[in-house]
Amino acid sequence: MAEVTIRDLRKAYGAMEVLHGVNVDIPDGQFVVLVGPSGCGKSTLLRMITGLEGVTSGTIRIGARVVNNLPPSDRDIAMVFQNYALYPHKTVAANMGFPLKMQGMEKGKVAEKVDRAADILGLKPYLARYPRELSGGQRQRVAMGRAIVRDPQVFLFDEPLSNLDAKLRVQMRSEIRELHQRLSTTTIYVTHDQIEAMTMADRIVVMRDGHIAQIGAPLELYDRPANTFVASFIGSPAMNLLPGVIVDGAGGAAVRIDGADLPVPPGPGVAAGRRVMLGIRPEHLDLTGPGGTASIAADVVVVEPTGSETHVVLRHGGHDMMAVFRERHAFRPGHSVHLTPVAGKVHLFDAASGDRLA
Repeated sequence: MAEVTIRDLRKAYGAMEVLHGVNVDIPDGQFVVLVGPSGCGKSTLLRMITGLEGVTSGTIRIGARVVNNLPPSDRDIAMVFQNYALYPHKTVAANMGFPLKMQGMEKGKVAEKVDRAADILGLKPYLARYPRELSGGQRQRVAMGRAIVRDPQVFLFDEPLSNLDAKLRVQMRSEIRELHQRLSTTTIYVTHDQIEAMTMADRIVVMRDGHIAQIGAPLELYDRPANTFVASFIGSPAMNLLPGVIVDGAGGAAVRIDGADLPVPPGPGVAAGRRVMLGIRPEHLDLTGPGGTASIAADVVVVEPTGSETHVVLRHGGHDMMAVFRERHAFRPGHSVHLTPVAGKVHLFDAASGDRLA
């Protein structure tokens, strides 16, 4: 196992720069997820760590070694790809043992390591089968087993669950997380799915346009997003972001949004006249009666029952928002409701920069 240290890492293709001075510290044994929308640079960063992409400038250190100019085979890493990359003419056992065979390892030792990995992944009954005889989840386990047998310092996962159906993705999330808890190997995992990031990571690196938007533990990013991008990207359903302006109310500072005044705690930057974005998580909106001084009047647009929760799309003025209720309500499109944010659960961001206001 080893820590991974990335310093001022840049990647350019000619005049087009796609990574802009990225800095990340990944402690030994930690499970770190790189997440962001398509084109944000997360897969490029992972490929640079593996050695599949060259470094324009900056350094990548795995353990005590700077690996910028080392080929992938010399970096002591193992990668699991989205498309499994299995040999169709080889059995499960042969696929898992292939990297060790290429290293010249003795047959008995290869069989021992394959048997251990198969035991960890529940693949022992399938060792004599071929990839075509396996389900998608089983193929992904074989790809993981091929990585495990190498005992690498770092595991790298490149969107490994994208080809699986929804139920199998949930199962495999748990299996990958359990595998990490058993092996405690430093793991870097790339995904565009923020639910995968939230449920699996020790720490999340949120990327946007080749920059790092925020690094932190999953609940830290959820509870205190550093900017509107992280606020809207982390969380499902996404945080509501409503434009408003700070005003001096009778009870102190408030945000005026289309005629509704919502109180906010005082703090640096909370000055009358400042344009802000008010952030409210969908689960932090409570139903109240009409006439409340700190409520938002909104019209029901769409009702989405999920069973355990009811998701309601609402419209206040010219802005859509989402509320989530555990209780069951007889909402109908066109109905008017009044909502009050839960005290202490609102977020303020500067309207121009999108940065969080303390």
